[in-house]
Amino acid sequence: MKFDTKVVRAGVHPDPTTGAIVPPLYQTATYVLEEVGHDKGFDYTRSSNPTRKMLEDNLAAIEGGAHAAAFASGMSAVDAVAKLLRQGDHVVCSDDVYGGVSRLFNQLLVHQGLEFTYVDSSDADAVREAVRPNTKLLWVETPTNPLLKVTDLEAMAQIARDKGLLFGVDSTFATPALLRPLELGADIVLHSTSKYLSGHNQLIGGVVIVNDDALAERFHFMQKAIGAIPSPFDCWLTLLGVKTLALRMARHSANGMKVAQFLEQHDKVARVSYPGLPSHPGHAVAARQMSDFGGMISCELKGGIPAGKALLNGVEMISLAESLGAVETMITHPATMTHVDVPAAERNARGLTDGLVRLSIGIEDADDIIGDLAQALARAPRGARASR
Repeated sequence: MKFDTKVVRAGVHPDPTTGAIVPPLYQTATYVLEEVGHDKGFDYTRSSNPTRKMLEDNLAAIEGGAHAAAFASGMSAVDAVAKLLRQGDHVVCSDDVYGGVSRLFNQLLVHQGLEFTYVDSSDADAVREAVRPNTKLLWVETPTNPLLKVTDLEAMAQIARDKGLLFGVDSTFATPALLRPLELGADIVLHSTSKYLSGHNQLIGGVVIVNDDALAERFHFMQKAIGAIPSPFDCWLTLLGVKTLALRMARHSANGMKVAQFLEQHDKVARVSYPGLPSHPGHAVAARQMSDFGGMISCELKGGIPAGKALLNGVEMISLAESLGAVETMITHPATMTHVDVPAAERNARGLTDGLVRLSIGIEDADDIIGDLAQALARAPRGARASR
C-alpha cells in the first residue's frame, strides 16, 4: 500500500455494526465486561480507547512503524521519551529545538537528575564529541524549530549504534509525508499532532512511534500510569485531518518554495532559511532524505527588529499566531512567542536573533501569500543586516 493510500485507509475500517464509513467516535470512559476477567479489548479509556487505537494504528502505518502511542500534547510525548531515562543519564540534543522542549529540559528535568548538552546536530563530528559515558539518548529535530537546520539522520543513527544510544527524532516539521526517520535508523519518532498531522488548528496532541516491542510496551504503560492521553474526540478529529495529509503537504511544499524564493530575492531581507533553497547549508542532505521541503521558513530582515515588527504587524491575510502546520499561513516572532523562555544569550548564540521571523506557509494561493508579504515589507524600514 503506497503512502497516499495509507493516510486514507491504514488502520481505519467501516463500522462493523452500521457500515458507517467515518469511524465512530467512542466518547466513553468505561466499558462493560462480558464477565469477570473477560472484556472486549477495552476496560478504561485511560488505558485504551477504540478511537485512539485507530489513530495509533494509522499513524504507525504511515510512519512505517510497528507501534504508536498517542499523548495529550507534543510536550507530553517529549516528556514520555524523557521518562525512559534515569537519574544521572545524559542527553545530547539538537541546539535548535522548540522552546517548550528547552523549557522542559532546562527548568524541570535537570532537577530530576538528567543532564543535557546542546550541539549543532548538522555537525556529526560535534555530536560524536558531545557523547559521554553516561549518555543514553540522542535527540534531534530536523528541520529544526525555528532555524530550519537539517540533520543527516543516517549519520546520527550510526553514532547512536556506535555509542549504544537511543536515537529519537522530532519530525513534526517534515511529517511522514516527507520524511520517515525510522527508515533511516531512528528508534523513536515524535510528532506534535497539533500541527501538520491534524492540520486545521483545532486540537492539541502528540504521538511517539517505534518499531521495538519493549519500547512500545513502556510508552503504553506511561499512557495508563500517567494519563496524559488525548480525548477520543481529539483522536477522531486527528484521524479526519490525516486523510488529507499527502495533499496538504504537497501544497505546503509548493507554496513554501515560491515564498522562500520571493523572500530570498527581496531587497529588504537579509537571509532566508528554507531547506529547499540551494543556498541552505543543509540543502543536499534535505534533498537526499526528504521527498519535499515542507512549508516552514525563517527569515531575518535587514532593518532588524523595527523591520521585523513592521512585517509582523503589517500582514493582513496572514495570521500573527503562535502555532504552525495548519491550512492557514501564520507568522511568528520566536523571541517573544515560541522561544520566549529561552534565555536571550542562548537564543543569540544559536542564531535565533530578536529580528528573526518564522513563517508557516499554508495552502492558500501562493500569489495571495506573496502579495500580503510584499505589501507588509513595503512598509518595513530599510537598514543594515541585523547583528548576530
